[in-house]
Amino acid sequence: MSLSDDQIRRIARLARIAIGDAESAEVRSRLNRVLGLIDELQAVDTEGIQPMSHPLEVHLPQGQPLREDKVTETDRRAAYQSGAPAVEGGLYLVPQVIE
Repeated sequence: MSLSDDQIRRIARLARIAIGDAESAEVRSRLNRVLGLIDELQAVDTEGIQPMSHPLEVHLPQGQPLREDKVTETDRRAAYQSGAPAVEGGLYLVPQVIE
């Protein structure tokens, strides 16, 4: 897939990016390279290949070792909230901005 100058201008407008005519050619070239890489990836035959949940599964057939699910830090909420101007029930109170 190759992008046209009109498509580049539309993408820039949607992204709220100001692109001049000189920059447009460079941006088009870069985006076309990215789209070319995507086309290459989509052309690869992946029939019969199981998806991996983690890239390390190739090196660790037994799966990614997980650490034990336990609390490792103490509750420091009161210490963190001690510097706040207003706290109630463990929540920070802020001024109302929308009526």
